Amino acid sequence: MKEYKYKINGENYNVTINEVGQTTAQVEVNGVAYSVEWEKPEAPKPVVVAKPAAPAAKPAASPAPAPAASGATGGYAIKTPLPGVIIDVKVNVGDTVAKGQTVAILEAMKMENNISSDRDGKVASIAVSKGETVADGAILITLE
Repeated sequence: MKEYKYKINGENYNVTINEVGQTTAQVEVNGVAYSVEWEKPEAPKPVVVAKPAAPAAKPAASPAPAPAASGATGGYAIKTPLPGVIIDVKVNVGDTVAKGQTVAILEAMKMENNISSDRDGKVASIAVSKGETVADGAILITLE
């Protein structure tokens, strides 16, 4: 049994949670008993992210690291830093983006996170769409 005290619009509420099931809870609010029901959330649909084939062996001396692989088009991949749901995609294929520009918004842990480009470039492809669930490290956008 858990007890909470809330103040909502200037009114005090004493809430006691007596029993919690998968889709119901028995609670008391200011001494009045309630049965609370909710819909069981659907399991998130898994997102399958294709990984590019292993790159060929690199020469011994490489002047700079290669950009992150992003599939058949090559280029630099902007990836999600954590799993979540895409709220919005702020760019289109062909757009030019600047370093620090927000390219997508990701909802994770009930917070909106701006996903920004960490370099200048031109959008070559967009791998996600609004409302899509993405895994940690999933490719969102590829820059040329």
